[in-house]
Amino acid sequence: MDFNFNDKTLGYISRLNEFMAEYVYPNESTYYAQIDAQEDRWNIPPIIEALKEKAREEGLWNLFLPESSSGAGLSNLEYAPLAEIMGHCWYAPEIFNCSAPDTGNMEVLERYGTEAHKKLWLEPLLDGKIRSAFLMTEPDVASSDATNIQCEIIRDGDEYVINGRKWWNGGATDIRTKIFILMGKTDPNNENIHKQQSMILVPRDTRGITVNNLPLFGYDYAPHGHGEVVLKDVRVPVSNMLLGEGRGFEIAQGRLGPGRIHHCMRTIGAAERALELMCQRLSTRVTFGKPIISQGSWMDRIADARISIETSRLLTLKTAFMMDTVGNKEAKAEISMIKVVAPTMALKIIDEAIQAHGAHGVNGNEFLARIWTWIRILRIADGPDEVHRRTLAKLELKRQGIHL
Repeated sequence: MDFNFNDKTLGYISRLNEFMAEYVYPNESTYYAQIDAQEDRWNIPPIIEALKEKAREEGLWNLFLPESSSGAGLSNLEYAPLAEIMGHCWYAPEIFNCSAPDTGNMEVLERYGTEAHKKLWLEPLLDGKIRSAFLMTEPDVASSDATNIQCEIIRDGDEYVINGRKWWNGGATDIRTKIFILMGKTDPNNENIHKQQSMILVPRDTRGITVNNLPLFGYDYAPHGHGEVVLKDVRVPVSNMLLGEGRGFEIAQGRLGPGRIHHCMRTIGAAERALELMCQRLSTRVTFGKPIISQGSWMDRIADARISIETSRLLTLKTAFMMDTVGNKEAKAEISMIKVVAPTMALKIIDEAIQAHGAHGVNGNEFLARIWTWIRILRIADGPDEVHRRTLAKLELKRQGIHL
């Protein structure tokens, strides 16, 4: 494996770093100030749209779609350092139209949507004119096992009727969100439990939909947010079904692999920034007559943080390489590994950085406090640690010829 980035990737890295330094980092305080100054916190802060337009002009747009004519034509390995750079700032991925859940939803539409689906929903998503949400998790069942999903999708003539309740749907409360991709059951009695589920497109303004915001550790995360979506006798055309009935798990596996690695790439970037902030704080603050960095075990903590970041990055790059060369299915173990390793690593480093900042580190308007809450949920989102560890254990036992 050769992890030396090619000239194309190095060019994007240089341009993206320059853009972040010139436009993104200096406007972090502006972003939060504009949200807080608005009468309605769910309106989009003007700085976001201004920076999105600037990024589009600079050719830093839709960088994520692997080997697709709709994106920059980058592989997972080529995209990895770019996602890491974006992870240095909470709102940066949106500026480049590379934020979740839109990236995963665009990949679904690119791979599994009809030409009509692409025209109606993919094109405006690629253009950054609308946003989307992915409706999978449910409050009444343990959704870490997706076979538990109970949302009903029942055919009635030329329509499907949907009834169910979803929650923790990123972006469902965003006023720009116009389309949901929903996973539910079309054939609950199928003996093959992985053929019971289907995915279907549900326009946000369809009659019978109610959306409520769910705070995350007390943050509303406006203007994007996380929603609880209640669907009562919601009707959509049969043509909104993706790929066909019973193909939901197939689509989910195609979607979640790239989504998980993108999260891990950004998480490494967040850990890098937390370490930078920690080192700056420790070297400039003085207690008991000398810099904090020269006291206690801070040197050991800094060293451990660097080791952890480099270890996580190498495993993530290996995973990206495998996804590009042998496919997501063959990289299943590596995807599960990084999904466990990266958030756990970043949370520890962010926690150390908060400790180094003292009271300043727990201020709700600071990067560290906000990013800690976001990454903490990644130990649950897209499969909790326990499920990924179970997957890894089963694969390891199978490799050793042990069958449970």
